[in-house]
Amino acid sequence: MNIFKKNSTFRPKKRIPEGTKQYQLKKYADASLGSGNLKLAVTLPENEDINEWFAVHTVDFYNQLNMFYGSIHEHCTEENCPIMSAGKKYEYYWADGIKVKKPIQVSAPEYINRLMDWVQGYLDNEKIFPSDMSISFPKNFANIVKNIFRRLFRVYAHMYHNHFTEIISLGEEAHLNTSFKHFVYFITEYRLIEKKELAPMQDLINSFLENDEEMKTKKKKKKKKK
Repeated sequence: MNIFKKNSTFRPKKRIPEGTKQYQLKKYADASLGSGNLKLAVTLPENEDINEWFAVHTVDFYNQLNMFYGSIHEHCTEENCPIMSAGKKYEYYWADGIKVKKPIQVSAPEYINRLMDWVQGYLDNEKIFPSDMSISFPKNFANIVKNIFRRLFRVYAHMYHNHFTEIISLGEEAHLNTSFKHFVYFITEYRLIEKKELAPMQDLINSFLENDEEMKTKKKKKKKKK
């Protein structure tokens, strides 16, 4: 049974055109993820373009967050979440550098709506996220991706700190954990987010990475015994 209802998606899913290099990489990434080895799943395939890899995963995490936020957005209201935050210690102000140059305080739903519109604007721009291989990625593409991931992280942080009760009631916690863990491995592999930005979720991040290291150690010990 699919726990995510079709009408719960926050906004339409961004699709990667079939027949493109990014579509092939998406299929490869999905297959690698299915193996359960996240380190392998985020590793750039041999002889592939890192920008294509970044593009595929930017679209993927954008879609995942839309799905998760879409399932709880009715609880994320201006009354319940008047400030975009990750718990009581961390607040986020909105600025896009174009329409809003000076950071302003907005409610969580407004912040996330502005954020997703902002990301979608990049994804729909063929000059920045080209699906046609004859079009080159911009020289500052890695910096654009870093900025997008830094802000997508805030949506994860808000959901964990402010809406995890709703996530649990919907039975989505395991799916959210898997998605965020995948996100963590990806940003860690390519150093996309500075450590100070990860502070609201550092305990969970450490838990993910430490548990995986423990599992690796146990597997090595079992092999030695054999």
